[in-house]
This record gives sequence, structure tokens and C-alpha cells, in this order.
Amino acid sequence: MAAPYRVLLCDLRTDQLLDALPVERLSFDTFIGKTGSMQATVPVPNTGIAGRARAAIRPGRTAVWVERGREIWWGGILWTASVQSTDRGFLSVQLQAGSWESYLDHRIVYDTLTASATDQFDIARGLLDYVQDTPGGDIGITYGTELSGTLRDRTYSRYDLPKVRDLLDQLAAVEGGFEWRIASYRDPESGRRVRRLQLGAPVIRTGTSEIVLDHPGPVLSYTWPTDASDMANTWQSRGATDNDNQTEDSVPLVSSLITSPADIDAGWPRLDGSSDYSTVTEEATLDGHARADWAAARHPRTIPEVTVALDRTALSPALLGATIRLRVRDLWWPDTLDARFRVVGLSITPPERGQHETAKLTLEVP
Repeated sequence: MAAPYRVLLCDLRTDQLLDALPVERLSFDTFIGKTGSMQATVPVPNTGIAGRARAAIRPGRTAVWVERGREIWWGGILWTASVQSTDRGFLSVQLQAGSWESYLDHRIVYDTLTASATDQFDIARGLLDYVQDTPGGDIGITYGTELSGTLRDRTYSRYDLPKVRDLLDQLAAVEGGFEWRIASYRDPESGRRVRRLQLGAPVIRTGTSEIVLDHPGPVLSYTWPTDASDMANTWQSRGATDNDNQTEDSVPLVSSLITSPADIDAGWPRLDGSSDYSTVTEEATLDGHARADWAAARHPRTIPEVTVALDRTALSPALLGATIRLRVRDLWWPDTLDARFRVVGLSITPPERGQHETAKLTLEVP
């Protein structure tokens, strides 16, 4: 039998429990590299539930935790609540929440920050300190002391009014960068709910034992897209505009033009790409962004997804960053696909009205 799910609504700043309301049509996802989401419906059958819901559902200041059994499987911030009434008078509240990373989309750097020859992990933690050291800004995100071994110079100007999320993403996306996310779990010793900044260079890796998934088997279905619409083998990035000399036309800083003669020789057509980093003023930094973007765009994008029956295998959100071994034998792979992939996304659908409890895994192709 599947473990029961429960949605906890807490005060965002203190994590004090406000209520645990019954929900329907629950679904949630978590990723490395982008914000996760949660959707649920709170049925309102009577005045008692209506009063509890009004008190606990406060978009913008309510934290949402999803429990499976006693384990925390998801955490984030309630951003949207929509009260709905049917023509028969049945009331419900539609909830939408974003994972903790979404808070950093709502925080702006209003002061100039500088770092010289500083480990990129320390720069990331410094940005988080800037967020949480302001009045009302501490939402309890913790972090460790691990280092990446890569030193960076960075200046973030208050005149650019940059969002903290954008600065973290740009810092992570440069050549030799890292991955980051904010993980949710229950501390095994204290039992406290934890939201913790997780960093990994060049990528986040978790788990020591390999999980084997088979189709046919625990893997119920899969999709295997190959997308070349954003592919590029020639690249140039554009940085900040030079406004120092008022007597000349302002022009942006541009990176060196990166090409790939080997791709052309192999028969690929020339495909051009570009990216903008309007706050980058150093050519070396801009070149690093350009090389990273070019490397990511050189090949068709393949992001497989497999849907797994949770009652037939041991999976949890702790699998993010772990390596699985996937074996598929069907008409497309008559000789059996047998390869290893890193899990970079997880979408959970709890069991409801006879449906399977499933997890959709988003995979990174080596």
C-alpha cells in the first residue's frame, strides 16, 4: 500500500505549523536547474474547513511541505490561491506553489557587491546571506562549507537591480561552473523540516548504490525527444554596453566568436547562436559564458523522461543527482538499450481514484 501524503501549511519565516488541510489532485515536481512546482485542490465542504482554509492559506507568506509518510518529499512557497464555486455550490481552493528557489526571483540586489579571487560556492552563499540578512528576508535556508576549488572575481552593481536568482544562475552557468538547488527533507536526528542550499561542481551527484530500472518492468512508459531547434555550432555572447565615452556611440562588449570546423567537416550545416549577459563587464567572464553556452548548444537536445510505478521500486526525491541504469527492450531498441543516466528532475503523482502512484524521471544523457 502506498504511503499517505499530507500537505502542511506553515508560516514562511518561522515554519510554525498553521494547518494540515485535506487535498485532492495533488501533484508536485522538483528539478536541478529550474524551479519546481506543486498543485493541489483543497475541498471546502463545510464552514469549519472554510474557516481553517482562510486562516492558513496566505499566498506569499505561507510555506508548503508535502509529506509522504514521515518523509518530506517537497517544500516551497504558496504563491497563488484561487477560490472556486461550481454551479451546484461546491467550493474548493486551487493552490499553486513554487519550490524555495522561487523566493530568490523576488529578491533584488540593492547594494553593490564585490568578490575577488573567491570560491564560486562562497559567492553563491554570500548572495544567500545578502538575502537572509535583510529584515524579513530570513526564510531559514541553511548551507554547508564545501568548496568547488574554482575562484572567481565578481562585481554586482546596485544600478543594475539584478534579481538574486538570475545572479546565481549566471554564476553557475559560466565555463567551469556548478549546479545548485534548495533541497527539502526532515532532519533524521531532530525531526525538523530542513531547507538547504545544495551545491555541486560541475554537477550535483548523490547516492552510492545504482538503481536499475527496466522496461517492460517498473518503467511503465517513456518519451525520448531529440530537439535540434536550438542547436548551434557557432556562438557569440553579448555583455554590458560601454557608456563611459559619451562622444562615441555606445556598443556592447562581445565575446570572441567561437566556431567548430570539425562539425562542418562532419557534414553539419553552420548554425549560429548568441546569448546576452547585460551585466557582464569583463571580457574573460563573457568568454567563459560563451564557451559554456556553445558547448551546451553544439548537439541536438535529448532529455528522456521515464514514468515509473513507485510501488514497484524504491525511489524518492533524494534520487535527484543520482545515477540510474536504464534497460529498455522493445521495437525501437530490439537489441536492448542498457545505459546509465543522471536524474535531474522528478515529478510525483500520488495515487487517486484507482490510478497508480507514479514518478516521472527527467534524465540527463551522458
